Amino acid sequence: MNSKKPTGAEIRQTFIDFFVEHNHTFVTSASLVPGGDQTLLFTNAGMVQFKDVFLGIDKRPYKRATDSQKCMRVAGKHNDLEDVGRDNIHHTFFEMLGNWSFGDYYKKEAITWAWQLLTVVWELPKENLWTTVFRDDKGNIPQDDEAAETWKQMPGFIPEHALYFGRKDNFWEMAETGPCGPCSEIHLDRGIKYCDKQSIPGHICQVNGDCLRFLELWNLVFIQYNRLNPTQLEPLPAKHVDTGMGFERIVSVLQDVDSNYRTDLLWLLILTTQKLTGHTDQQREAYFTPYRVIADHARAAAFLIADGVVPGNLGRNYITRMIIRRAYRFGGKIGLNEPFLARVAEIVIQNYGDFYPELKRNRKSILISITREEEQFQRTLDRANTQLDALLHELTNSGQKILTGALAADLYTTYGMPFEITRDIAKERDLDVDETGFNISMEEHRQASGAGKAMGDMGGENIDVYRHLVEVLQTQGSLTENGVIYDPYHNLEVSGQILALIHKGVPIQIAGPDDEIEVILPDTCFYVESGGQVSDTGNIRSINSQWVIEIHDMRKPAAGLITHIGKVASGEPKVGDEAIASVDAQRREDIMRNHTATHLLHAELHRVLGEHALQAGSLVAPDRLRFDFNHPEAVTKEQLTEIEAGTNRHILGDFPLKTTIKPYQQAVSEGAMALFGEKYGETVRTITIGGDNPFSYELCGGTHVRQTGDIGICLITSEGSVAGGIRRIEAVTGRKAYELIQNRFDLLYKTSTLLGSTPELLPEKVTNLLDELSSSRKQIAALKQGQVSSEFSQKLHETKVVKGINVLSSKLNNADVETLRQMVDRFRQQYPTKGVVVLGSVREGRPIVVVGITEDLISQGLDAIELIKFVAAPLGGGGGGKPTISQAGGKDATMLTKVLDDVEGWVEEHLSG
Repeated sequence: MNSKKPTGAEIRQTFIDFFVEHNHTFVTSASLVPGGDQTLLFTNAGMVQFKDVFLGIDKRPYKRATDSQKCMRVAGKHNDLEDVGRDNIHHTFFEMLGNWSFGDYYKKEAITWAWQLLTVVWELPKENLWTTVFRDDKGNIPQDDEAAETWKQMPGFIPEHALYFGRKDNFWEMAETGPCGPCSEIHLDRGIKYCDKQSIPGHICQVNGDCLRFLELWNLVFIQYNRLNPTQLEPLPAKHVDTGMGFERIVSVLQDVDSNYRTDLLWLLILTTQKLTGHTDQQREAYFTPYRVIADHARAAAFLIADGVVPGNLGRNYITRMIIRRAYRFGGKIGLNEPFLARVAEIVIQNYGDFYPELKRNRKSILISITREEEQFQRTLDRANTQLDALLHELTNSGQKILTGALAADLYTTYGMPFEITRDIAKERDLDVDETGFNISMEEHRQASGAGKAMGDMGGENIDVYRHLVEVLQTQGSLTENGVIYDPYHNLEVSGQILALIHKGVPIQIAGPDDEIEVILPDTCFYVESGGQVSDTGNIRSINSQWVIEIHDMRKPAAGLITHIGKVASGEPKVGDEAIASVDAQRREDIMRNHTATHLLHAELHRVLGEHALQAGSLVAPDRLRFDFNHPEAVTKEQLTEIEAGTNRHILGDFPLKTTIKPYQQAVSEGAMALFGEKYGETVRTITIGGDNPFSYELCGGTHVRQTGDIGICLITSEGSVAGGIRRIEAVTGRKAYELIQNRFDLLYKTSTLLGSTPELLPEKVTNLLDELSSSRKQIAALKQGQVSSEFSQKLHETKVVKGINVLSSKLNNADVETLRQMVDRFRQQYPTKGVVVLGSVREGRPIVVVGITEDLISQGLDAIELIKFVAAPLGGGGGGKPTISQAGGKDATMLTKVLDDVEGWVEEHLSG
């Protein structure tokens, strides 16, 4: 390379171009939210988007690939959060450069190209490069001499620089079972100046040592085994290559800096923060930890929000909230006490937006979401810090070292202080926080994050059965090279021969009545659940009506295979029978109406609420649609009305839907919206609505109506919160909307008839009735109060004198609390001094009591609070108030007369002197 230091963008492009020149297909980075994979919180490695290929349940139109994958490691096994900011190499968000072979080339090519890129293209000194290869420390798996010998054949490679290591360093496994194999790591000796342990006596710099001199650059994984159990491996029929190079690391090397944060990937973020603080260069270096945290977290937050992960209380959304709040808190350490992070994130968008256009598309949403989250945290931070400071001070005074998880959870639920920030502050005082206890306490508030495995549970149950079945059927010519022909868009019925039947995971030749089975046909028109749309249902029947299978679900258990899941309703279907597969047409039409309406709602949410209102989950079923979207507050009634009206304007416009197949990158660059958490291939299906000036353009593999007018009508039935920052709309269309309208009209008609009115005059009629009802209630209350007042006048004559104190303890019929209090006031008017009154009543089967004591008796040992406790206890209740007047309620009305009788004795007993 030339003497000028390359930019990070140039280095990334050089890597991609190198492998494209070697016949690799460039594959766009997958989202940080793993598409269709619920086992992972985030995409945490480059191979995540190719996981299904290695498992054999997916195929790609290429055998060689190269990419730069966005990754997040903040949970589970791969959690670098605690190290972020404390050193120069750890990040929450990072990029992984990779090249891949799916049963094509193997070790020789992978090693040769790695050596060429590093030493010829990037001109790294050959004598400074080392590699590690696999030797089993348990002696069960053959050592990887093939890789070692290939390295030694590289021009200029020093043979002694090939070192053997065991399973921990040089054997890669996807999970406890499944594809695995040896790996070969490439390390760079950066020289003695990079050793951070020189002052430690006896320290030796070495590969896989504990200093920073030897930097791991690239890991070449050779997937050649399938692990069946902890002790048994079998060779894979096709061998694969999976490589990963830390982008930030190679940039630091090629730009010759000692920190990832001093590369052009992050240095501009550091300088932007410095400009905000007004620090000198010396001050910046003195506070470099906060600078690193802010740079890392601003970048991570921008990428997360661009992929639809807005700040919130649960799961992924909690992570976005946490890193924004953590960055804001570190900003406070360097004098940034007002929202500032959006200005740093703006630089992220500028730096990365050309390669990752989703940043530019979602710029407004990114900046607004970050600032709003900082503002929310700012309002509670002082109180949270004060509370935490008191807790840690108390902890230190008691000689303890660990803050309980329950207290940490209370800090989050009450003040919004994430656990990670609580832990940061505690560690600054040499204390810690009980993370297990925190997770237990937060179980009802947040989802569990991280599975403890790099890849989570793998799925693909009985995959070998299905893979073998595909191979057999393809060999027989029963299936095409790509497997079952899948076309749910043009017909609702197909015919063909039953190719296979599966019962409880085992292929069978014939099925009997009531058997739950999977049916494989050469092609299908049944939709397989995806993109929020549920699978089709229907039936498969023999052409001569000898048997029927009711189909209730669909699935794709292996690459090229689609199965119809159902129950034999009659007869005995067998392999080889000619069959007709029919989709439930009415159900499919209902689903199509709801799916197209979802697109219309999405467009209207953007128009009414703003660009930030991105899809965050959906369900398209025959009876309703459900749509989750990013929005920080409840949608107002006026906004909902406008959204619903706009959606129905589009329906009445009877706009045609245009379906196009095009490359994913082209569609996205044109502005097509990709849906949250979905998985897309290299070519995608797009749906455009609105003619020459479309108002909706989305990537979508679902089924849709031909014209928006086919929807009929769309009615929003509910809007509410799913989690912090996530709202949910539910709606109905077509037949269900008509049913809803009819039900509402029926209710309106019945109500009008009952009230002797017409629907048009119903509001006026109801208003008049409510006024009359209110007036009647007031009159009744006045009459009741008059009756109670009259009764009380009689009771006043029953006042007794106890040791010179006027005491009245009596029950009044059908009096509420307010009336009892009024009667107590009347008593104190009659006896302004030396008076004690206890009045009780029963309302709706429950006793209530009010106690009054004149002011002058307080000094003599009488207290209304104490007296009300004495009265309430036998009633099975409790109460309180002031020393001069208190009230209570209870459960046992049968005890009321007795406790009132006991009041005189209580007064006599409690009078002092």
